[in-house]
Parts: sequence; C-alpha cells; structure tokens
Amino acid sequence: MGHDERRLAVVHGMERALPGLHLGWTMSEAEGLIPLPQRDEWVARESADGDFPFLCNDDDNHVVTLGGWEIPAGRHPGGQPQLQVHAMLPREETTIAAAGDVLEAVAEGARALWGHLTPGSVLLVISEQVGPKVYGPPKPPRGLPALRFPNSLRAPEIPHCLGWLNYWSAATARALGFPDPERDAELLSRSRRTATGGWVVRLTEAPLELDNPAHLDTLKRSYERFPEIGGRSTP
Repeated sequence: MGHDERRLAVVHGMERALPGLHLGWTMSEAEGLIPLPQRDEWVARESADGDFPFLCNDDDNHVVTLGGWEIPAGRHPGGQPQLQVHAMLPREETTIAAAGDVLEAVAEGARALWGHLTPGSVLLVISEQVGPKVYGPPKPPRGLPALRFPNSLRAPEIPHCLGWLNYWSAATARALGFPDPERDAELLSRSRRTATGGWVVRLTEAPLELDNPAHLDTLKRSYERFPEIGGRSTP
C-alpha cells in the first residue's frame, strides 16, 4: 500500500533490538555493496512495487540481511497476497541473546500474522517435511510430521511450521488454542506476551538442534500439541 510505514518499522525495530546494527547498505550484481546515506527515503521509494527492498550491514564477519517479497494470492490461503519478510543473522552469542527481541521487533513492526527464527540446519529439515513432493525422501526425517504446502492451509493465520523461536499474533494464538494453562505450562515458562497481544514462544532455551534428543522430543511434542500447524488437522 502507498505510504505504508510497516517496512520502516521493521528496519528500525531490528536495529533497536540488535545493538550496533545499522542496515545502511544494499547490493546489486553490477555494483556490489552500495551505501544508502538516505536509507529511510530509499526504502520508502523502493517499496512502491510491493516488495521489501534488500538491506544489509557492512560487516563481512557479522553479516545481517533483511528483505522480502510478495507471494501471489493463489499461493496462500484466504485468496490474498502475502508479504514475506526474511532476515539472516550470524550465529553468535550477541545475536542469540537478542534473538527473541529481533523476532518480536520484525513481526510487530510488520504487523505479521506469524513468524519464526530458526537455525539454518533446522530450516533444511523443515523443507524436507513439506509435501507431497515428486522428489526427495518418501517421508520426513527424524520422525517429524509431514507438513502441507502453504496453499493447502485453511487460513493465513495458521503457521506453516514450528521454529526455534515462534511469533504468534493474537489471531494466530486464537486459531491454535494457545495458551492453555494446563497443556502449555512448559511452553509458557519460555514464552512472553507482546504489546499487541501476540506471543513469542521459545521451544528450547538454546538454539534448536535436532541432533539433541531432548530438543527433537520437544519439537515432536509441540507438533502434537498444535495439529493445525502445517495443515495437519485438515482432511
């Protein structure tokens, strides 16, 4: 939408959440890294086509990126186009400590329905869970459940998957039946409410590692608790 301030809210929120971060550059194949001395004005101008322009910092040892793109209506439930916002953070102590704040800042700034922050190794497993596919493994790895493609989900509020840190808007939490004081006592001990009534839900204290049997068990139990996630409760 014209004059939509959500993109800048995402950028500013991410910078506040991660001390020392400045997303003041973009990139092109022809020119490489390009400084943006008037970054906010550039973001507002470049967002006119509906996408989220690519931004990054200028630190080869601690690369942070932010961007996004519009998904056509036919590929999502509800018949409405969706804007997906993606960020990449280095896996180090500072960003791990700030991960919950970063996820909340991006999600609340975008007024997102849901989102997650997940280690790259787990993202690869998630991609193997989604199907049905005409290629790849016949069933998801590690005993994890199969997830439906996004356009098979009954509503846009339903998350496609579970991650390490999960942002669920108030609408998504209602759709999932979260929180239930009895069934969700363990998750609630690692969750917090956001200013808009959403939740940041942490599955494990340390970043999710599926080679850790306790982490894998937590992930499996969480999928059992929320069968709506990934469209598994839909016939």
